[in-house]
Amino acid sequence: MLGQVTVPLVGMVDTVVIGRTGDAVALAGVALGATIINFLFWSFGFLRMGMTGLTAQAQGADDDTEVRAMLARGLLLGLGLGILLFALQWVLVPLTLGLFAGGGELDAAAGGYITARFLGAPASLAVFAVNGWLLGLGRTRSALLLQIVMNCCNGILDIWFVWGFDMGAEGVGLGTAIAEWVALGTGIAIAARILGPRAISGLRARLFDLAALKRLFAVNADIMIRTVSLLLLFAWFANAGARLGTETLAANQVLMQFVSIAAFVLDGFAFTAESRVGNAIGRGQAEELKRAIRLIGEFSLAAGLFFALATGIAGSWLIGLIATDPQVRALARDFLPYTALVPLIGVPAWLLDGIFIGATRGKALRNAGVVTTLLYIATDFALRPFGAHGIWIAFLISYAYRAGTLGVALPGLMRGIAEQRASP
Repeated sequence: MLGQVTVPLVGMVDTVVIGRTGDAVALAGVALGATIINFLFWSFGFLRMGMTGLTAQAQGADDDTEVRAMLARGLLLGLGLGILLFALQWVLVPLTLGLFAGGGELDAAAGGYITARFLGAPASLAVFAVNGWLLGLGRTRSALLLQIVMNCCNGILDIWFVWGFDMGAEGVGLGTAIAEWVALGTGIAIAARILGPRAISGLRARLFDLAALKRLFAVNADIMIRTVSLLLLFAWFANAGARLGTETLAANQVLMQFVSIAAFVLDGFAFTAESRVGNAIGRGQAEELKRAIRLIGEFSLAAGLFFALATGIAGSWLIGLIATDPQVRALARDFLPYTALVPLIGVPAWLLDGIFIGATRGKALRNAGVVTTLLYIATDFALRPFGAHGIWIAFLISYAYRAGTLGVALPGLMRGIAEQRASP
């Protein structure tokens, strides 16, 4: 839980540091740039999600060598894909900016942020793998330490570059990129301490094991399609705000900080589900799986209710703390009630995500992600006459789509685990 609270603090610190300057264009530029970076980087989020389920299953099967091999594969894959992203930025930056309703000063601010963030691409993707591996092992304190180091470094550098050197959106991006490299070094040190002197023994034969690699890529390909689909959903939401003007985009960025904190904390329960589900499947224990789902569901619902109430009560004050532009503040307060509903409506979606990721049921996740995004886009078109309120209503409904599309696949998952236990 604490580890997950710290994850969205990177985005929140970025937003607060820029928001307190009173520059609505710079704040909107960070919002647009962060949306594009999240789309590009989190397209490879399978490095976190696939690693967690597969590592937990290897641990449940007492396969220590495979646990170590999973980390090595994840690091190599993350660094390689990150270097490829860095090399392609000269094509990706103008292409992605051209897809959004920006232009002029907004594109300039977003472009500076994006270019700076690409410096941290290899580290960012490799950290996904390390974090997923730690969560798969149930090493939540180590994952917390990793996030704390990254957030402290990011906060200090953001303030230094933006308030000290007046670097604007570019300074925010540069601070985050450097913090990602620091986090990678910390993660490797943590992993080395967990594994001890046997960290690399016997890895050569297993690192490129054909069956393990085929499974890794089969699971991750489906999760990647699912992740890209959901990232497209969030990018569509950001672009919908940009269509209505810089101030609306900036106000939505402020409100998304509340959504991010609630989502990441509730994802903490989902990550617990990933680890517990993966272990239960590794041991073929259907009853243990049912108990984990029930307990995590109860805690998730309680936490969702807490965040809904906290957002409704303290949201207006926090908006004033984050942003200083009067119009941005007013718009954000108008849409605050929608933000308060997200934690409650999103609980089933986040919980089911954790269950299916832990079970490494990539096809179900892929299908649910694609269908959800298509339904959301259709809903957004239907509600456009209602302006910004229609944008937020469509966004809320998207969480119901996510829960529904995975919920219909849950009985099949439970039957499959029962059959696995019954088979010789």
